[in-house]
Amino acid sequence: MARLTDAAVATALDALPGWEREGDMIVKTYELATFPAAIQFVVAVGERAEAANHHPDIDIRWRRVRLALTTHDEGGLSDLDVALATEVEGLAGAFS
Repeated sequence: MARLTDAAVATALDALPGWEREGDMIVKTYELATFPAAIQFVVAVGERAEAANHHPDIDIRWRRVRLALTTHDEGGLSDLDVALATEVEGLAGAFS
């Protein structure tokens, strides 16, 4: 798996609403309707992450869940980060 170029990251972020680049990570904060919904969302993200063997940093603050993705083995962003962010976007609506 190769690191993405800056141009490839920018293109990927254009298709991922609300995701932003922070150095060698892409991040997004989701605000869910309730604390239990936030926890259920995190569980669903965790299941997808485990299946992909690609694990985000997750910060839970009441109804807000912040996800940060990077590919540590590559020292930056890769297709794995974009793929997981895309999958998470598909999940998010079910927990809003």
